[in-house]
Amino acid sequence: MSPVTSPESRSPEGHVPEGHVPEGHVPEGHVPEGHVPEGHVPEGHVQEGPAREEGRTHWRRSLAVAVPALLAAGGLGAAMASGALAVGLQIQDRPVDFTTSSLYGTQYGAAVVDQAVVRPDGSAGTVRVLRMGFADGMINGLCLSQKQQIGGATYTLMLVLGDDNPGSWEIRTKNTVLDLKNATGVLDMDGIVDLNTNGADVKTVKDASGAYVDNPLNSPQHRFGIQARYAKFDRIVGTAQDFQLPGLLTTPRLKLSVKPGSVACPTPPAPTGTPGTP
Repeated sequence: MSPVTSPESRSPEGHVPEGHVPEGHVPEGHVPEGHVPEGHVPEGHVQEGPAREEGRTHWRRSLAVAVPALLAAGGLGAAMASGALAVGLQIQDRPVDFTTSSLYGTQYGAAVVDQAVVRPDGSAGTVRVLRMGFADGMINGLCLSQKQQIGGATYTLMLVLGDDNPGSWEIRTKNTVLDLKNATGVLDMDGIVDLNTNGADVKTVKDASGAYVDNPLNSPQHRFGIQARYAKFDRIVGTAQDFQLPGLLTTPRLKLSVKPGSVACPTPPAPTGTPGTP
């Protein structure tokens, strides 16, 4: 016998008693436990699989990757707050574009050398560069920029050192080495200047005893070399295969940025005044 329901206990058609949810029905605004609406990612959850909207570049994620990478590459992390890079600066991974209002150095030497590189296909090779070295240097503002591919997008990692005064020569360096692929600017050398000297005979830095280090630029024998008491380069715009400041580098200001796209360093202003003595 079927149970009998009194008229008082029957619900009118379409009526749901309070607290009762018909099977398969979800009240508006309610998400059952364990259910995630399509396209929604709960807080703290990392969605797997294909992403978000096709063709959209997510700068925030890429910047989080790029900034620590540049800090590690330049060895700058611990020194940014003080402006003194006691461990020096080396950029050797790939060519770096640079500009400076003026670069002045004592005991200047240069030689043609072969620099080891890794080609785009991953194979090893060499490129011929002009390696320049200074025992002590003064730089009147410096901008370094290097392009990187991160997450399929192009970024420019830019490092700017110094102040905005074109007459201060505020950056001090020791044992500066540049491997130039190309550069434009104005060069002035003085003291005893030797052109076309043997590159292996060039002298720049001294050892602890005060004697000049033999072949500090690691030049092969009978390569073109230059030796001068000092050299001053103004308004340099160039590309360096290798940029090394293994000694102390001091600067009153250091600014690091990651910019989307391909961004060049600004054109350097002409220097004013004289650099003085390092």
